[in-house]
Parts: sequence; structure tokens; C-alpha cells
Amino acid sequence: MASERQLLKKFDVVVVGAGTAGCMAAKTVADAGLEVCLIDRKTGENVGEKVCGDAVGKHHFDSLGLDYPSGEELERTILGAKIYSPNTETIFHIKGEGLSAFSINRHLFGQRLLRNTIDAGSAFLEATQVLEPIIENGFVAGVLARDMETGSKITLHCQVVVDASGFSAVIRKRLPPKMGVDTEVDNRDVEICYREIRELKEQIADTDFCEIYLNQTVSPGGYAWLFPKSGNNVNVGVGVVMREGFPKPKNQLYNHVLSRPLFDDSKIVSSGAWYDPARRPIDCMTGDGVVIVGDAACQVNPIHGGGIGPSMMGGALAGKTIIEAMERGDVSRDGLWQYNPRYMKSYGAKQAGLDVFRLLLQKLGDEGDENIDYVMKYKVVTQEDVLKTSMGEDLRLNITETTRRVFRGLRKLSLLRELRHAASVLKRVKVLYRNYPTSPKDFDDWRRKTRDLIKEAGG
Repeated sequence: MASERQLLKKFDVVVVGAGTAGCMAAKTVADAGLEVCLIDRKTGENVGEKVCGDAVGKHHFDSLGLDYPSGEELERTILGAKIYSPNTETIFHIKGEGLSAFSINRHLFGQRLLRNTIDAGSAFLEATQVLEPIIENGFVAGVLARDMETGSKITLHCQVVVDASGFSAVIRKRLPPKMGVDTEVDNRDVEICYREIRELKEQIADTDFCEIYLNQTVSPGGYAWLFPKSGNNVNVGVGVVMREGFPKPKNQLYNHVLSRPLFDDSKIVSSGAWYDPARRPIDCMTGDGVVIVGDAACQVNPIHGGGIGPSMMGGALAGKTIIEAMERGDVSRDGLWQYNPRYMKSYGAKQAGLDVFRLLLQKLGDEGDENIDYVMKYKVVTQEDVLKTSMGEDLRLNITETTRRVFRGLRKLSLLRELRHAASVLKRVKVLYRNYPTSPKDFDDWRRKTRDLIKEAGG
């Protein structure tokens, strides 16, 4: 039987998970002089090894004051995205300040964030698996973990636990219901993704743009992608929503994407699958002695599934709030609450609006890919409107009398009504998130209104 041991040192904050959110949270509180322990089940040298899209928006580095990727960490500078209609006849070229991005070497970027966190004074406990939270008098007061090399149990006590454990959400899922944090995420809000890094015979023609393919036959509820990386390498994959009877994304990739001539004689560099909670953030991200960040809090762009940028933002905001709560000596749900409105009013409102847009795309696709073809071909939603919506603005529709005549002839007037309704819901849900309650006493009413709107949107 594995022995149990108690770390002699009690920390101010324990951060579970050394991903982008966890490192940002740990560094932020360590910079303030607090005693921090960052835990990850990976060894230090493997932190940053993660299967994902490998792209992060430039604006996230600007808002967080982070140095841009450079050297081997930077694989490409991206100017925007090409969005292909299901029949690939219409292509939206989306380009703008808010869509400038970097394609990164995910491992080297993760190593940089970990190094910065340790340099700030955080302790790092590697090869350690967190098993569950320690609950004392209704508060999260630490974590129970296991040394993955020796099998021995480790008990860590602290004042605040940060769950940055990714989709697995090992702390969030084990919180008692009275904590007020949603412990489960519906499978209909989760995409299972499979991607490969492939070396092509020749470099793709346009390395300045990511390519996104909307096709419900290939990627039900999600999309297929082709992102340029260094040299002749590309990140290519498929994401599908985990609804009943969903197809395996690897099969979809091989049957519908890698069969293209572009991939003839290409070589696999690496491959892997992961789960992506592509939806709005969970309604409440704080409890007594606990804060949820990153994928564990569903801090992911609902349209393209990108989570590196919003996770770093969530980690930094969580760290700032924890510092203030510790200074006041109040790490209760009330004392940590401001993290919620800070995130919701900044990125959460954008996420919520894009979640409504996601539900609209899924609904249109469920009724036939030709609906999305029509919307793009006849510019009911223009590429400029897609750009603005992706940056957090309201969904604008270009429904002229000519458009009405065309859709009447196609017997698709109901489609225009659905689009108008979705635009209305998107606007209303963003207003709700921008008015997120500043204290827990108004939260239940806010959550009820939010869930009613999401249900109205089709969620």
C-alpha cells in the first residue's frame, strides 16, 4: 500500500494544471509575493506538449503584456482566416487586427510560460496527479494528490485552489452542489477533435491564412481545418459535436479531407485527439476557496475552438482577484466573486454571443448544408459581418428586397426568419453577460435568464 505523506509547507494558493491558464494564474499570484504551488501530472520537460490547433491571437499577447513568440517558438504569423461554404464555392476572407495570430510551437510556448512562472517564485510539483479537493467546513482547503513515480499520497493545504486541469476538471467535477458551481458540461457543448501535423510535398499556396471548412457531412456541429505551420508542415483536423451517434473525427479526416490531392505522399509528423468545450463559459467560476480557469471553466472560443488566449486571460484575471481576496482576508465565494464579472464583461460576453452563433450554424447545418451555402452565396451575412461578429460585435444581416425575392423563390423565407431571431438572441445574451451580477445575491436570477435565452437559441 502506498504511504501517505504531508507536505510540511502550507501554501497560500495551489494551482492544479500547468497549462496556459494555470501558468498565468500561478505567475500572477507569485509576482505578488504569495506562496504558490503549481501541480501537473506531466514532468517539467513535457509541459506544453498538448494536441490542439496551435494558434493564438496577437491581441491576447498585447492585452496581457506578453512578449510575442519568436525564434523556434514561432512557426507562422497568421493574417486571418478563409471560411469555405459546404460546397466550397463561396470563400470568406476574414482579415483584421482582431484576427492576426501566431501559429506556435505549443511545447516551446508552454515551456516559456512554465519557466516564467517558476522564475516568479512559484514552486512546481511535477509528475503529480491531483485526485480530489479537500473540503473543510464547506471550503476547499487543499487537494489530495498522488506522486506518479512512487504512488505515495500527497496532501496539500492552502487558502485557495485554482482548477486549471483542463477538460478533465478534476476539482470542479468533485465540488459539492451547494458550492454553486456547475460540475458537468453537456456533451452537446463538447467537440471531440482529431488532428495531425503533416509534412506536405510542397508548401501550401497561401501561408498567411488559416482555412476553415463548414460541412455538416464531414464535421457535424463543428468544422474541418487546415492551419499553416513552419516549412511544408500543416495542422489539419476535424472536430465533431458529441451528440448521439456522432462519427469518429479520425475517420472523417481520412475519408473526407486527407483524400484530397494536396495530401498525396504527405508524412505524419504527429497526431492526437482531444476534447474541446466549445461553448460559453460556465455560469459561475468561483466557490468558497476555489476558482475555475481555462478549459475547466469552458474559456474557449465557441466558433473556432481556440482556448489558449482566453485561458491565459482567465488565469491572469483569476490571479488578480485572488491577490485582492487574500489582502482582505476573505477567500469565500463572496470574496472571490469579482473574477466572474471581470471575465464575463471582457471575454465572456463575446463567448456567449459566439455560442448563439454556433448554435445557429449547427441548426442551419442540421437542416441541410445548402442553407449555409445560400447564406454565404447571397451574402445574407457578409464576410465583414463575420469579422465583426468574431470580434464581439452584434450579428448584422444584409436582408434586402432582392434577397427576400431570391429566398422566396428558393422557398427559404423561414431561413431568413431564423437568422433574424438568432441575431436578436445574440444581442440580448451579450447584454446579459455585460450586466453580470456584481454579487452572488443576484446570480440565480441572472442564470435563469441566461439559460432561457440559450434554450431559445436552440441550446
